[in-house]
Amino acid sequence: MTSFDRSTELQDRLHRVVPGGAHTFAKGPDQYPERMAPVLRRGRGARVWDVDGNEFVEYGMGMRAVTLGHGYEPVIEAVKAVLADGISFTRPTELELAAAEDFLSLVPGAHMVKFAKNASDATGAAIRLARAATGRDLVAYCHDQPYFSAQDWFVGTLPINRGIPEAVRSLNRSFGYNDLDSLRAVLEADEGRVACVILEAASALSEPAPGFLEGIRRLCDQHGAVLIFDETITGFRWSAGGAQAVYGVTPDLSTWGKAIGNGFPIAALAGRRELMELGGLATDEERVFLLSSTHGAETASLAAFRAVVRAYRDTDPVGTMERQGAKLAEGVNRVAAEAGIDHALSVVGRPSCQIFRTLDADGSPSQPMRTLFLQEILRRGVLGQSYVISAAHTDLDVEQTVDAAAGAVAAYRKALETGRPEDLFEGRPVAPAHRRYAEPRRLAG
Repeated sequence: MTSFDRSTELQDRLHRVVPGGAHTFAKGPDQYPERMAPVLRRGRGARVWDVDGNEFVEYGMGMRAVTLGHGYEPVIEAVKAVLADGISFTRPTELELAAAEDFLSLVPGAHMVKFAKNASDATGAAIRLARAATGRDLVAYCHDQPYFSAQDWFVGTLPINRGIPEAVRSLNRSFGYNDLDSLRAVLEADEGRVACVILEAASALSEPAPGFLEGIRRLCDQHGAVLIFDETITGFRWSAGGAQAVYGVTPDLSTWGKAIGNGFPIAALAGRRELMELGGLATDEERVFLLSSTHGAETASLAAFRAVVRAYRDTDPVGTMERQGAKLAEGVNRVAAEAGIDHALSVVGRPSCQIFRTLDADGSPSQPMRTLFLQEILRRGVLGQSYVISAAHTDLDVEQTVDAAAGAVAAYRKALETGRPEDLFEGRPVAPAHRRYAEPRRLAG
C-alpha cells in the first residue's frame, strides 16, 4: 500500500506558512485525493520521487513547463557553465543578445522580444502595449480558454475575483472559440473601443476550425484591434515556433512561458517592431512602460532557453511527444473500452497535451469520479492531473501508465454502477482550482 504519511505531515506544515499550501493553484492539495498529495523531493526524466520514497511516472510535467524531461543534461550543463560568471548585472550581457536572436529566428513575424520571469507579466505587458498603441481600453478575450494571467485585467473574469475593482472588470469583453460571429458582435457593439483580442490559437481540446484564425486576423485588421496569441502552452509543445507557426497566422504580439526554459523561470513578449518599440528608446511617441524586471534577463534562465532551442534544432521533442502521447491515449482508451466504461473514462486532446475525461454515469464531468481515478492511479505509481506528456516519457513509462489505468477501471466501473464514487475514497473530492470559496461542497451521506 502506497504511504503518504510524510507528505501529509509536510503538507500540513506548508499550510501554516504558505497560503493554500502551494505557490500555484493547480499544485494545491485540494487538487488531489485527501491525504494523497505527494510532496516531491526530486525528478529525473519523466519520473519523480516523493518524501515518502514513492516513485511515480509524472504527467503535467511542471504545469506543462517541462518538455525535455526533469534534469535534462544539456540544459543543466548550459546553466552550470554560466553560474560561476555571475547571474545578474547592471548592464545587458552578450547572452541576452544571443538569446533574443535565437528566439526571433524561431517565431514568424516577431521582430523584437523582451524576456520576463512569468507569462502573466508578458500578457499584462501585451495588454498595456495594445491599449497604449490604440488609445482604447477594452480587451476581448476567449472565454472558452480557462487562464491567461494572474494580473487584475484577467483575474477579474474569474469566479475568484475578490479584490478586483468593478472598474477593471468592466473593461473585458468575451467571445467564443471557433465562433467568429461572437467576436464580430463584440467588435461591432463596442466599435472603436476594443484595444486587443487575446486568445490561444489552439488548446489541448480545441483545434481551430478552417478559416477561424484567418478570420480573427481579418476582424482585428478591420476594427483596428491588436491581435495577441497566448503561446504560453502551445509554444515548444505544438512547435518551437508556437501555434502560429503550425497554423500560419501571424499575430501582432505573442506571449510565451512554460516550456521555453524546460522548467527554468523564463517568459517572453514578442511582436511587431512598431508596437514593441513603443516601449523602447527609438520612438518619438510617448513611451510605454513595457517590461522592467531585475531578474528578467538573469543568465541561468537565458542559458537554459538557448539549450532548449538547441535541443529542438538537433532533435525532435515535439515528434516524440506526439508519438508517445498517441500511444498512451490508445492504450488507456483500449482498457476503458474493454471494461465497458469508455463512455465515462477517456483520453482526449492533442497527443502532446492530453487530458483524461472522468464522467459519471449520466455523461457529466464529475469531481468525485476524477478523485477516484486519481486515487487509483496514484496507488499504482502514476502522478498527474492530466496526461500531458514529455519527450522523456519512454515506452516503459507509457506501459506503466496504461497498466495503472487498467488497474483503476474496476473501481471506476463499480462507482458507475452504484452512483456513489465517494464510497470508494476517503475525505472530500477534488475541486475546481478557481472556485469562489475554499471548502468544496461536502458530499451528502
